[in-house]
Parts: sequence; C-alpha cells; structure tokens
Amino acid sequence: MTPAANPPDIDDLAARIAAGERAALARGITLIESRRADHQAAARALVQRLLPRCGRAIRVGITGVPGVGKSTTIDKLGSNLTAAGHKVAVLAVDPSSTRTGGSILGDKTRMQRLAVDPHAFIRPSPSSGTLGGVAAKTRETMLLCEAAGFDVILVETVGIGQSETTVADMTDFFLVLMLPGAGDELQGIKKGVIEIADMIAVNKAEGEGKTRARAAAAEYRAALHILAPKSATWTPPVVTISGLDNIGLDDLWAKIEDHRTRLTATGELATRRRAQQVKWMWAMVEDRLFARLRNDPQVKARLPDLESGVADGLVSATVAAEEIAVLVGLGG
Repeated sequence: MTPAANPPDIDDLAARIAAGERAALARGITLIESRRADHQAAARALVQRLLPRCGRAIRVGITGVPGVGKSTTIDKLGSNLTAAGHKVAVLAVDPSSTRTGGSILGDKTRMQRLAVDPHAFIRPSPSSGTLGGVAAKTRETMLLCEAAGFDVILVETVGIGQSETTVADMTDFFLVLMLPGAGDELQGIKKGVIEIADMIAVNKAEGEGKTRARAAAAEYRAALHILAPKSATWTPPVVTISGLDNIGLDDLWAKIEDHRTRLTATGELATRRRAQQVKWMWAMVEDRLFARLRNDPQVKARLPDLESGVADGLVSATVAAEEIAVLVGLGG
C-alpha cells in the first residue's frame, strides 16, 4: 500500500493500530518504510505514540543457511502458536533484498498456512539499501506489530553475514537451525553464530534423516561445551526437529518459554532489552549521519575522484577519509 500524499492523522492511525486493524497496521508499516522526510517524521511520531503498548511480545530471531527449512519450520511453528491462541507476526531481515527488490509473494507462498491465517501477519524486509536501514525499519515494524496485539514476533534472517548478529540484537531468543550431517556440517559452523545462539535445532529429522540429525545434534552439543554460554542463567540446548512433519516443535517452543521465564525472573531479559534499545538508538544515529554525509553536496562532488584514487592505489583510504571528514566539518 502506498502512503497517502499527505501524512495521515497520527492519533487516528495509532488508535486503529491499537485496535488491531490490519489495514491500519499495514499503512503504519508502509509509512515507516517510506523515504519521504514528512513520512519519516510521521512514522517517528506514530512509534512514539504507540510505545506504551509495546514490549510485551516474545521476540524470537531465527536463522539458518539457505535450504535448512526456515520457511517450512516457521510456517508450522507459527500455525501451532495461532492454534494455541497466540497472534504471530513474521518479519524478515534480508540484506539481499536490495538486489532482488524483495518479494512479499515469495514470502507468502513459502508460508502457505500462515499466509491465510487471520491470526498471523507476514511482512518481508524493505528493499532500502543497507542492512542497517533494513534492520532499523524491521525494529520499528516489530514495535507496531506488538502495539497491534501480536504477542509472538518471529524475525527471520537469510542466514548470511552480519544479518545474524543484527537479528540477535533485536530479539529475546536466537534460534539457529542446522541441517543434519554431523561432522561435515560442523566444519561449516561459524563460531560467532554459535556464540550468540540460545538454542540449536537440527532440522529435517524425519524418515531416513532422523539418525543423521541425532548424530549431528551430538556433534553440536560437543561444540557448545567448549564455548562459554552468553548467559549464566541459560545453557543453549540442542534439539532435533522436523519442520516438514511438525515433529519436536512443541518442545522447541516450550524451551523458548522456559528461557523467557528464567531470564525474566533474574532480570536479565529486562537488562538485555534496555541495552538493545540504546544500541538501536546509536545505530539509527549512525545511519542518519551517514546518509547526511553521502548527500552533502561537497562530498558528492568530490567522491568520484576520491573513490577512483583509492581504487587505483593513488590515494590512501586514510587520506581520502580525512578529506571527506574535513568537507563536512569533522576533520581533525
């Protein structure tokens, strides 16, 4: 949905989102994704107005390499949760959408049950340039979904590069899906991803894959033993599941709820969220400063020559960076 030519009445839109109107929620999110300055100002006001209604949902980040079965697992898990009375929002953080333009059709065809579930809401990442820009808009979208009454937010990442850490920094629980394959797959694990995982789930543990999944889970448990857990309250478990056949997903969710109960009791969850809020603030400051820098007329005029000089080895990156800083008044 395209935002109206003029920003909407924020009081009216906030009230409709708070009442759970899906059309209003979609319009609010589109406002957040707009690049127009007046729409961005309206979006900031909207989020601020709804902030008291936010923060009650369980925020779960889910990652895994392409082909691990994220969409199938999310579709079945989300359907289980809506059947149990939850309202589930599925959001995506996909830096590759800057190339493909993203596809809401793709997201919805991959999650066929949730796509038609009246208690679920699926939103792909916007194609807005940098990962930071996509993540910032996903965070604001998450807050609007919470204000609209969604009590479970599932944030999916494509499982490549920095997007994993970004999603871990905006959620309460970070789930890493793995393929069965034991030793061979273990070699491909990035230590950084394991260090931020709150649980590892080996998917495709159905039929002939069940034995391989159990073997892989044993390998992952051994790997986790050599890493210090990020929380003194929680030791990341390793489970086997089948998103396709809906095996082990109830147990998986029970562990997520157990994690929330434990960290809430110790105050760690509140501390983590406070730290995330401040981190979000600085990320947005950096994003806005960078955007202003790139749009500075003097920088735009000088940048082609500087980039060419650096690329050709005629100008050092340090010297070029200092010149840019001087142009915008940040030089030493």
